Amino acid sequence: MKTRKRKIVISGGGTAGHIHPALAVGKKLKDRDPDCTLTFVGTTRQLEKRIMTHYNARFIPLNIEGIKGRGLKIVRSLLLLPLSFLKSSVILLRIRPDLVIGVGGYSSGPIVLLASWFRMPTLIMEQNIRPGLTNRLLRRWVRKAVVSFERSLPHFKGKGIFIGNPVRDEFYSVAPKTRNGWLTLLIFGGSQGSHFLNEGIVRTLPLLKTKKDRLKIFHQTGEKDWAWVEGTYKKEGYCEVEVSPYFKDMASYFQKSDLIISRAGASTIAELIASQKAALLVPFSQAADNHQFLNAKELEKIAAAEVITESEFSPELLSQKILGYIENKRRIDEMEKNLAPLKSENVAGRIVDLCFELMEGRD
Repeated sequence: MKTRKRKIVISGGGTAGHIHPALAVGKKLKDRDPDCTLTFVGTTRQLEKRIMTHYNARFIPLNIEGIKGRGLKIVRSLLLLPLSFLKSSVILLRIRPDLVIGVGGYSSGPIVLLASWFRMPTLIMEQNIRPGLTNRLLRRWVRKAVVSFERSLPHFKGKGIFIGNPVRDEFYSVAPKTRNGWLTLLIFGGSQGSHFLNEGIVRTLPLLKTKKDRLKIFHQTGEKDWAWVEGTYKKEGYCEVEVSPYFKDMASYFQKSDLIISRAGASTIAELIASQKAALLVPFSQAADNHQFLNAKELEKIAAAEVITESEFSPELLSQKILGYIENKRRIDEMEKNLAPLKSENVAGRIVDLCFELMEGRD
């Protein structure tokens, strides 16, 4: 007798910090059950469409927008919600999935909530220490919640399981870098770039000129700032530089770098832990519930990263930090060693184990 193929919906998105964990779990699900059908549901953002197209994923966008911190724009967000619920209902009734996974972000709300009402097995993933608004609303309805930090467990009252935040396999393959006379920096502000970070780095360049022959820089800027940032590097006479709106193979840039300067989104933190890379973190001050600051502090507590808040950021402070690393690379080695206790192997695989338990009714 032919068995029915499993159907799984993975919902959430808006940023690469939600999309890449979804893809990592999706890949492991297909590895475990090549016949299963995966459907990703997210937002209409171009970034999301581009990444999903790159991975040849079956993708359905929802015309939905966030509610928290939207000001007067909340009116538009609320008007879009009924249509999002209607489309989510159609998706669920057409696919009739064996499991619905929410990976965070407002687009996961309607479809995970409706799936729980339809008595379909549901699972959410929380990447941050403090759960976001969507997952806080969903936690009473879902069967299980996977958390990335043990400190998050009390928020889910018995439903939480501490496994970690899944990242792409290539980050686990990043080997320790052999140090040389150069200090190689990888700078990025998330998948969409950070104007604050881009501007701060550019203002710091004149203060590093005396050591520019000992610096190599890879800088992901996002689309909007790419041209003027690249032009400023040339104007300041920096030759060993690669500037791009977006690095597709980010793990290879982790491999080539000594130190990473970045924001502190949950996926970035997970990638740093998986690849065991030292970082100088500048948390986004407007992140919901201040989660980037809390994420960054988890690494700073164990001396695995340094944190500069936006309020204390200055070109003088950043240049001082970078010059210190040029002269003392052993500190980078120590930071990398301090990350070791946080590293968990096969996070995505363990989440998939839980997915199959839920689909087989063994939760």
